[in-house]
Amino acid sequence: MPNNEEYEAVSRCLGNIRPPDEKSMAEARRIQDSLTKPRGSLGKLEDLSVRLAGIYGTSSPVIGKKMVFTLAADHGVTEEGVSAYPSEVTAQMVLNFARSGAAINVLARHVGAAVTVVDMGVASDQEWPQGVVNCKIRKGTRNMAKESALIPQELHDAVRTGVRLATDAIDSGVTAVAIGDMGIGNTTAASAITAVITGKPVGSVTGRGTGVDDGALEAKIRVIERAIKVNNPDPNDGFDVLMKVGGLEIAGLTGIVLGAASSRIPVFIDGFVSCSAALAAAVNAPNCRHYLIASHLSVEPGHRHSLEHLGLVPVLDLGMRLGEGTGAVLAMFIAEAACSVLNEMATFEGAGVSRSRKEERK
Repeated sequence: MPNNEEYEAVSRCLGNIRPPDEKSMAEARRIQDSLTKPRGSLGKLEDLSVRLAGIYGTSSPVIGKKMVFTLAADHGVTEEGVSAYPSEVTAQMVLNFARSGAAINVLARHVGAAVTVVDMGVASDQEWPQGVVNCKIRKGTRNMAKESALIPQELHDAVRTGVRLATDAIDSGVTAVAIGDMGIGNTTAASAITAVITGKPVGSVTGRGTGVDDGALEAKIRVIERAIKVNNPDPNDGFDVLMKVGGLEIAGLTGIVLGAASSRIPVFIDGFVSCSAALAAAVNAPNCRHYLIASHLSVEPGHRHSLEHLGLVPVLDLGMRLGEGTGAVLAMFIAEAACSVLNEMATFEGAGVSRSRKEERK
């Protein structure tokens, strides 16, 4: 990162991200084990409540005010025919978000989460209606198969914008953040990021995205391999990877991860594209992993590899591959349930219920 005042917010985030509160986690685990149920019988719900206790620094965590950020941008690599849809669909879907007609709008309403739609780099001169935040840095990335997707100034502006979006939301009272994406061609960028950072072969982390056929999938793999060879991104520098083979919306999501983690706020990551942003964030700020909640397992093959690299276990596995933040808001609902169990269930002692003989002997 350039060493000047312009990027002080990003640098501060990197330095402020700390491990979770171990004492709160230990107390939450003790409480879970005292509730009127066999130990571990609620499975991932118990583990999730303990993780949230460490994130919030209290043994009585509450999700509170929820917001999902859906960041949109276009990708120059679509020139290579990597998507089944034309790039103008990105702008069309942003309008759909603004009109509350998309899946993310429906599911966010269902779980009580606000939706913030952000234009990070849509390749359109469209005048957005109220409800779309215009943070456009440029009209899409360059074609990463031929050159670096972004230049340093653009990359850092995108990350800094994400940090600002997160911190402004948290200052307004948001206590849980979900991240989603919209951008034709962005699974190509996500596959490149994932291959570089995890070290996995491009073919093993690349899927059909919007639904390309077998021939187009093979061509997509070759395009990504060429992009990595042309740009030679440094796997030990997440920002370098984002700049060379990433996207504006992905870099913005990386900034949101950093901004939320530095404020001890959980980040519910959606599918493959959102997870690639989290991968990049974790390279430069390893402690941010503690604040990431993997919402679901996408059918995109690279998502499993990226989650394994981050050491995360998905809350849900519903065969989803839409993006937008749809899986992330569903996981928020599950997280609220996990917190309610921890905070509201009776203990064996309080309810006058006998423990198992094995537990009584401990």
